[in-house]
Amino acid sequence: MPVKVSVIVPVYNPGAYIEDCIASLLRQSLPPDEYEVLFVDDGSTDGTPARLDAVAAEHPRVTVVHQENSGWSGKPRNVGIAAAEGEYVMFVDNDDYLGDEALERMYDYGVANDADVVVGKMAGKGRGVPVELFRRNHPRATVENAPLIDSLTPHKMFRRKFLDDIGLRFPEGRRRLEDHVFVTEAYLRASNVSVLSDYVCYYHVRRDDASNAGFQRFDPGGYFKNLREALDVVEEYTEPGPLRDRLLRRWLRNEMVERMRGRRLLKLPVDYRRELFDEIHKVAVERFGPGVAAGLPPTQRIVAALIAADRYEDVVAFAEWEASVALRAEPAGVRWEDGTLRVDFAVEYTVGGEPMTFPSDPAGTPSADPPRDVADAISRVAADSVARFHTATADLLLRERATSAQYFQPGEVTREIVPVGDNGERVRLVLRNSAVVDPATAADGVPPGAGLWDFFLRVKLGGWTKDCRLGPVRPGPRRDRTAASAGVAAGRVVLPYWTDPHANLALAVDNADKRVGLGNVSAEDVTVTRDRLRAPLPLHLPGNTDVLLRLTGPARHEIPGTLSPSPDGSGALLEAVLPVADLERGLWRIALSPAPPADAEPRFLALPPALRVGGGGVQVVRPPGPSAVQRLSRGARHLLGRVRRKAASQVRAWRT
Repeated sequence: MPVKVSVIVPVYNPGAYIEDCIASLLRQSLPPDEYEVLFVDDGSTDGTPARLDAVAAEHPRVTVVHQENSGWSGKPRNVGIAAAEGEYVMFVDNDDYLGDEALERMYDYGVANDADVVVGKMAGKGRGVPVELFRRNHPRATVENAPLIDSLTPHKMFRRKFLDDIGLRFPEGRRRLEDHVFVTEAYLRASNVSVLSDYVCYYHVRRDDASNAGFQRFDPGGYFKNLREALDVVEEYTEPGPLRDRLLRRWLRNEMVERMRGRRLLKLPVDYRRELFDEIHKVAVERFGPGVAAGLPPTQRIVAALIAADRYEDVVAFAEWEASVALRAEPAGVRWEDGTLRVDFAVEYTVGGEPMTFPSDPAGTPSADPPRDVADAISRVAADSVARFHTATADLLLRERATSAQYFQPGEVTREIVPVGDNGERVRLVLRNSAVVDPATAADGVPPGAGLWDFFLRVKLGGWTKDCRLGPVRPGPRRDRTAASAGVAAGRVVLPYWTDPHANLALAVDNADKRVGLGNVSAEDVTVTRDRLRAPLPLHLPGNTDVLLRLTGPARHEIPGTLSPSPDGSGALLEAVLPVADLERGLWRIALSPAPPADAEPRFLALPPALRVGGGGVQVVRPPGPSAVQRLSRGARHLLGRVRRKAASQVRAWRT
C-alpha cells in the first residue's frame, strides 16, 4: 500500500526525552503500513543511535539514518525529505510528541481540502504556542485571512510533491531560524493551507533541563543575520503594501519588540541586553518602513519607536514599568445550570498590586512621534486603552493539566468603566465574562477527558495580551474547597474546585473521590423500604441518569439504579431496587458509579452508610470505624511517609 505520511525526526542527543516521541509515533491510529518514521541521527554521542536501531529492528515502518553532526536541524530534515516515500511529510522534533490520531486526522484533512500544507493544533508543555490561530478549523487558510504567520515552526504536514516542485528545502549549517525561511516560503507559495483546530496534533515540550535548542542563548549578530533571510522571503513573494507590512510586522513584534519588554528583557545580563538591543536597532532601521510598526498595538508600538530612535535607556525604563503590570481575576460565581457549568468572573489590570487607573476622557489623536519620556509613554498607553476599551476581550480557556491542551469556552463579555475618586478624572477598566462550560462539548466539541483541568483567562486590552489563572479566592476551610457541587453530565463526573494552596479554579473530570461530597451522606439520609433504596446525594444532573451500585459484603452484587434531580433543585435522588433475596446476613458496604462507562470498567465512589441484613430485614447503619490499632498503624504510615519525603528533599538539595 502506498505510504501516506513520512514522519521525519532530526535527532541529536535527546537522551530519555526521545521516549515519548517514539511511543507516540508507534501508537498512531493510521495503519502501520500507511506511514513511515525516518529518524535522522545527526551524530548523537549518547545512547540514542543504539536505541533507534533497536526500534527499527522491531518495527518495519521505522528507518534510521546515521550521519555526521551538521550542527543544526536543517540538514537532517532535508535528508529525511530525500528518503521519504510518503505523499506528505511531517516534521517532529525528538523531544516532542504527537497526539495518537494526529497523522490520520491531518492526512485526511489535507486530502479532503487538497492542501499543500496542513497545520495541526498545538499544545505547549512549558513553552508558548499560537492560540488565536486555533480558535476554529480553517480548511482554506492564507496569510491574508488567518494568522498563519504566527506559527513558523516546522512541525506541520507538507505535500512532498509540492516541496519538490518548488525546490523548497531547509537552509543547512549551524544557524538559526531555518524553519522561518522554510515555512514562510511554503505559506506564500502553497495553493492551499489547511488549519486543523479541533484536535491537538502536536505537543511542544520544554525539557526539565531547558536544553531544547530553541531555548539556548544566541549570538545576536548571527541570529539577526538569519532573520533577515526570512524577511527576504516575504519581500520576494509579496508586493509592497499592507499585506507585506503585516507579514513583516510578525518579526518586528515577536523577534524584536517582545525581546525588549518587561521581565523578558530585565532578566537578561546587562551586557547581553545591550548587545541584543544594538542588533535589533540595526534591523529595525534597515528593514522596516513606517507601515510595519504602525499596525502594532500601542505598547508594542511605543517600544518599536524607542528602538528605532536608539533610546536604550528609555526601553529599559519602560520595561521596568511594564514588569509591574499584571492581571487580577476575581471569580464572581460558579454554578450549574441545566447540565452546564456557568463561570462568572471580573478581571482588570493592576500596577504594583493596585488597580490600574486610566484617564476618564483621553483627548487628542495619539502622536506618531516617539514618546518624550517614559511618563509620556505610560500616558499614551493609558489613553489608548480607554479609547479602545470597546474592543477589549476576556476569554475563558480550559487547559488540560497533563498535556497543556487548551480550549476556548463561549461566554458573554461586558465592559465596565468604574470612576475612581470624587472628581471622576480617573477610571478603572473592568472586563466581566459569564462563560458556559458544557461537559459534553468543552474540548472543541467533545467532552474533556478524565483528569484535572485548569481555568485560564486570556485578556486583550491596552496593547497587551496576557494570560492568568482564574483566582485566587478565599474559600475558607479545606473542607469547603469545592467551588460548586459535582455534576453528572455527558457520562462524566465533573467537579469544580479551588486548588490547594493557591485557590485557583480547576475542574476534576472523573478524577475526584472524597471531594465529590458523597462522604457527607449519613445513615439517617438513606432509607430502605422493603427492597427499594433511596438516598439524597449532593450531585447536579440535568435529567434522569442510569447508575450502578456495588454492594460488597459476604459476596458482591452490582445492581442498576437511577439518579434523578431532586424536586427542590438541591441535588439528586438515588433510587435502586435491592436484591434482598440474594443478600446474605451480614454487613454490606455501598459504592456508587454515577457515570458507568459502556466500554470500560466502572469507577465506584464509596457511600458512608452501610446495609445490615438480618432477621429484621435490611437496615441502614453506620459502618464501624477503624480500631485503635488500625488508626495507630495508619498514623505511623503517614508519619513515615513524611519523613521519607523530607529526607529525599534534603538529598536533592545537597546534590544540587
